[in-house]
Amino acid sequence: MKVAVLNYTGSVGKTVVASHLLAPRMNGAQIFAVESTNETGADLGLNVDQLRGEHFGRLFRELLTRDDAIVDVGASNIEDFLTHMMRYEGAHEEMSYFVLPVINTGKAQRETIKTVAALAALGVDPERVRILFNRVDSSVEEEFPSILAYAAKSGEVQANPQAAVYENEVFELLADQRTTIAEVLADQTDYRALLRSADSDDHARISQLSNRHALRALAKPVDRQMNAAFAALFS
Repeated sequence: MKVAVLNYTGSVGKTVVASHLLAPRMNGAQIFAVESTNETGADLGLNVDQLRGEHFGRLFRELLTRDDAIVDVGASNIEDFLTHMMRYEGAHEEMSYFVLPVINTGKAQRETIKTVAALAALGVDPERVRILFNRVDSSVEEEFPSILAYAAKSGEVQANPQAAVYENEVFELLADQRTTIAEVLADQTDYRALLRSADSDDHARISQLSNRHALRALAKPVDRQMNAAFAALFS
């Protein structure tokens, strides 16, 4: 499966989606970050091939040789990315899906609709355009009425309310520690035992160990929720 993650607006969690939701569930797919200014999966320690929107030709040739890939398109490069994609006939067909993360602000929802319209203009099949509701507080139906109404009316995008990632402090902690949920869950260290044996005066060590233990406790339920979101996104 090859998935492009994109949106005209920034700060909707594209890199979080690429790094934490998609990468662990896509057979070790290579991440291509089409980005020039913002954070990419490389900032979390992942192996990322970074390029700019105008380098679409190189990306296109790379995609032809791969079965699985994630293309994380930054808002600063989406115009160039789409413009250069149009120059290669049928290039969009190399992507299995276009995933559009959106958060519950009016601007983000409007820009997401703009992105859907741009993909429709390129001739992308609506079945391949999927909304990922990100940073949900409690209810997709209450927080994303514009997106849901547009999807129902236009038929240009699939918007399953179950394809949702909920607000959680774990993502900020992961970014601070430059790690991923997959790495946290793979770590078998017994931090509870290390805390019991730590020098009570070594406050820095105690803080580090307790943070790692807390991060794992947060990561486990989020990982289960990510599994459900991934299944709903591509159902």
